[in-house]
Amino acid sequence: MDFIAMDFETANRQRASACSLALVVVRQSQVVDSFYTLIDPEVPFESQNVRIHGITEAQVAGEPTFPQVWPHIASFFAPTRLVTAHNSPFDVSVLKRTLERYDMAVPRYQVIDTARTAKRLMPELPNHRLDTVSAALHIPLAHHHNALQDSYACARILLAQEQQFGDATLASMLKITA
Repeated sequence: MDFIAMDFETANRQRASACSLALVVVRQSQVVDSFYTLIDPEVPFESQNVRIHGITEAQVAGEPTFPQVWPHIASFFAPTRLVTAHNSPFDVSVLKRTLERYDMAVPRYQVIDTARTAKRLMPELPNHRLDTVSAALHIPLAHHHNALQDSYACARILLAQEQQFGDATLASMLKITA
């Protein structure tokens, strides 16, 4: 299985306020690489978001803006590429809104949501949050809401689901971004 696990954190309630991004690259069902960056969202932070992820305006001062990051990661988002995220509607919309904010083309790519797959394949869980699913699958998640840690957990969830339920089951849950 080849895919990219993606996670964003945002500065505020606006989806176009990405302040950190992580990608975990999986090839032949093995984690082979990762990418993490803080991003200067060029917008104010809200205290609620800072409480969740711990990233402050001071920490992103001088970090690259999204238009500076995009050329390094754009190739991961192509129609033939599979991207996963836990609660993918959030992360997909952060990417889309951020690209739109900077008048950049929004790519089409395949998406599978590990929150959705967990709801369907693991209905016995009390909820399907990233930390709950990770714990149920014995996947370490030491720093929830750290984009890199969340991306690794998401990648491991999809790999565990592939092993337990098979490619065909997961393939039925793929979506193409709009």
